[in-house]
Amino acid sequence: MDLDSFLLETTQKDGVSGYEGAIGDLLAGFFSPLVDEVKEDNLGNRIFYIKGDGEDAPRVMLCAHMDEIGLMITMIDKGGFLRFTSIGGFDPRTLPGQEVTLYGREPVYGIIGFKPTHLWEVKDRGKAVKMEDLFIDTGLSPEELPDKIPVGTIAAIRRNYLTLQGGCRAGKALDDRAGLAVLWECARELKRLRHRAEVFLVATVQEEVGTRGAVVSTFGIAPDLGIAVDVCHGSFPGAAEHEVSPLGEGPVITYGPNIHPLVAEKLRETAQEYHLPFQKDFSPGPTGTDARAIQISLEGVPAGLLSIPLRYMHTSVELLNIEDIRNGGRLLANFIAGLDRPYLEGLSCF
Repeated sequence: MDLDSFLLETTQKDGVSGYEGAIGDLLAGFFSPLVDEVKEDNLGNRIFYIKGDGEDAPRVMLCAHMDEIGLMITMIDKGGFLRFTSIGGFDPRTLPGQEVTLYGREPVYGIIGFKPTHLWEVKDRGKAVKMEDLFIDTGLSPEELPDKIPVGTIAAIRRNYLTLQGGCRAGKALDDRAGLAVLWECARELKRLRHRAEVFLVATVQEEVGTRGAVVSTFGIAPDLGIAVDVCHGSFPGAAEHEVSPLGEGPVITYGPNIHPLVAEKLRETAQEYHLPFQKDFSPGPTGTDARAIQISLEGVPAGLLSIPLRYMHTSVELLNIEDIRNGGRLLANFIAGLDRPYLEGLSCF
């Protein structure tokens, strides 16, 4: 399997926050040839363990979340249309016209609709779409819907994975299937490297609704060091330069109070040593990623954050450059190969 196949398969498998079983099973199959052990914890995190070569080996956790934002049905109206709310941070403006898969008694396809602009009063035309203005149309009658798609049913956006020019790829749920792809590339690199560290690659659950999986996995693994792998905003017209990172210029190393400074510096030094492209980002507060959960779990764990630049975050057409993923995997593998106990002891003395 190559990286494109990994991204294709994982972006086409749904895994709304709290309902990640199918994507977790898929990932277990992809990682199992590369690791020594595959486990699932009580919350549903998938943990891929790689043994280290030395005694008193450092315990390193890398995590990327496997959940995606989605929808939940809240009401069936008299006309047979489904009203819904979001699970995670959907922008309602991006939803009209989207295809969805509804996971009721059995999977059913639907379309997100809203009243055409022709039928709006002139004063309301051009206004932002609100969630309450939207509905899902399945074609089922009002009598059929309650049995096949009861209130509480989960829905996921449907979108094909696209190969674009210049190494770019687009699709849904690249936040954070891109991070999972970095972990997979890292595992492939580690197969050819010697490393003392015990490595725990974790596909976490429920990041989009509160970084819950990372809290549980950090407590369960008790790592000496943890690095979250996620996405950040890629550059696009109209964005302030300091808020975005260019695509294709390498993964992004974050600095800030959520991040242990020596972890960020070790990532930078490793990238420079192996001539890998990288970028820097600075976050003055909580990063909103699994890195925050890692940092404040147990007695506190030295945390890092590596991100892949991504355009159009939390839409169905997220876009990235595949070379940033490859370079992210190489960076993390060489970072792990360079770890030893004295370095980790220095983290606690900082």
